[in-house]
Amino acid sequence: MDRAWPPSLWAAVTPSGEDYPALAGTATGDVVVIGGGFTGLSTALHLAEDGKNVVLLEAAAPGWGASGRNNGQVIPTLTRPNPDDIVAKHRAAGERFVALLRDSASVLFDLVRRLDIPAEAEQTGWIQPVHSPGRMKIAETRFSQWSRHGAPVELLDREQVRRMTGSDAWYGGFWNRTGGHINPLALARGLARAAAARGVSIFAGTPALSIARDGSGWRVTTPQGEVRARALVLATNAYTGEFAGGLAPSVAHEVVPVLSWQMATEPLGEELRASIIPGRQAVSDTHGDLWFMRYDARNRLVTGGALISPINGADRLRRRIGERLRRIFPQIGEVRFDYVWNGYIGMTTDYFPRFHRLGPDAYAWAGCNGRAVALSISIGRELARAVSGAEVALPFTEPRPLPLHGLLRRVAPLNLVLYRWRDAREIA
Repeated sequence: MDRAWPPSLWAAVTPSGEDYPALAGTATGDVVVIGGGFTGLSTALHLAEDGKNVVLLEAAAPGWGASGRNNGQVIPTLTRPNPDDIVAKHRAAGERFVALLRDSASVLFDLVRRLDIPAEAEQTGWIQPVHSPGRMKIAETRFSQWSRHGAPVELLDREQVRRMTGSDAWYGGFWNRTGGHINPLALARGLARAAAARGVSIFAGTPALSIARDGSGWRVTTPQGEVRARALVLATNAYTGEFAGGLAPSVAHEVVPVLSWQMATEPLGEELRASIIPGRQAVSDTHGDLWFMRYDARNRLVTGGALISPINGADRLRRRIGERLRRIFPQIGEVRFDYVWNGYIGMTTDYFPRFHRLGPDAYAWAGCNGRAVALSISIGRELARAVSGAEVALPFTEPRPLPLHGLLRRVAPLNLVLYRWRDAREIA
């Protein structure tokens, strides 16, 4: 893959990361972590704080993949499955995972504060408005179930949503006070610095080519060297098969990488900000073709959209999302987007993430489904605990690659047609 940084808002405004070397020769450690995104960095950091000698391999640079390209919304739920769905599927492990999800946003913000990472963090809450009257049942169900599990959620009527968002586009919804938003690239680079300061050996520009059991440990080969370690954590999510198709095909082929497009407007003036999401919460609604937005630290509205075809994607989205914002917020007037970029998210067929034991002392996860900012930090902490032999809040399963994965990947964007059809229907 092209390892150039995408033309994102985050790449433009975030101070440069450290210049980590590429691996040449042999490195050894207690644990080798593959992937320098949120999960890999969180795993490495928590392991180092537990006294482990950690080697982290990143194919490009920390935060280069999904962790540095996303919208930065910190959301303590999955995309679709609710707590009852999770518990029904995974029983006792599901109960523990629900608690992990419930606390995931606070875990992220607490970590940012503890490490003093300049990640532009705003724990202002996350609002999920509903886009048709019948979809209030979605909000009611989520409010009921998350309340039962101790989450600080509140059901909102139409007038409350109008006051909180400054828009008449929605019919009510619910919100979670622990959510919010961050500069994701700043968070990734801050986590990398914190991990390196605690002794983690970070090698950038070093894709893992293969992993293999080697005696009582693991061996990871790279273009110019190898790493040997007792334990291994694979934290590459949607990019698992992008640099080396043979790295972990059973994991790579159970998720479908789908392009997610992000956009940032020019900075909005004080008068507009007083009438558009005045509380600066993160907002993402119940559309399948999702409507979402939040402010950054420079008062840009950071939003985005989806496309069936990426051809002329930036220009097409400027028109489409500009019209969408004017529909949602008529007071905004003409909209100029200063940045448009994209990156992969890892989708699964049931919207559940996947957690695996790949062998003795080896673990992996994939399938963010667009909700990994908060979750991945907590997953990293849990994977570090797993390496240390503790009970964890992750429901482990066996990898199940999708049949005809290559074909599914090509046709996956067509799901957007189905999403838009469903979005236009009333749900009673």
